[in-house]
Amino acid sequence: MMATTRLLLGAALFAAPVIASAQTPPPPPPAEAKTTADAYVAAAGKSDLYEINSSQIVLQKSQNAGVKKFAQMMIDHHQKTTAATVKAAQKAGLNPPPPALDPGATASINELQAASPADIDRLYLGQQLPAHQAALDLHQSYASGGDKAPLKASAKAAVPIVKRHIAEATKLQGGSGAAGM
Repeated sequence: MMATTRLLLGAALFAAPVIASAQTPPPPPPAEAKTTADAYVAAAGKSDLYEINSSQIVLQKSQNAGVKKFAQMMIDHHQKTTAATVKAAQKAGLNPPPPALDPGATASINELQAASPADIDRLYLGQQLPAHQAALDLHQSYASGGDKAPLKASAKAAVPIVKRHIAEATKLQGGSGAAGM
């Protein structure tokens, strides 16, 4: 009994730093966003808005030049992909509302806002990879199976941009660009 208690206590003490340092990636888009225009536009807009907002926080809090350069690239690129998606939606006869964050993306943003400068780079990059992997799946899926040609073309154009973001985030997370990774 005593050995079991020590084992459990040791495991809890080991796990505590892991739990305290967890990051919350935004949730993936709904399945219908991969084929249905309105859902795709909403999901792409939410994804871009999360990227822009999270990157603005990092520009203010990070002390790492590489991470800050990446964050500025996120803002610039995601503003462009939002504009391209809106233009394609209008060409497809849709009138999309402004992008909005869902509760999951808001939780991710809140986590970044609350992060200490020592944790911001790790948390941000930890959110970026799953967020971009979900975005890549969204754009690739809609490009191949979407229901509106202008949006399919816009989704196809977004794929190499998102792939570049994944490569850059992976490189930064590998330790060369973010202190303490």
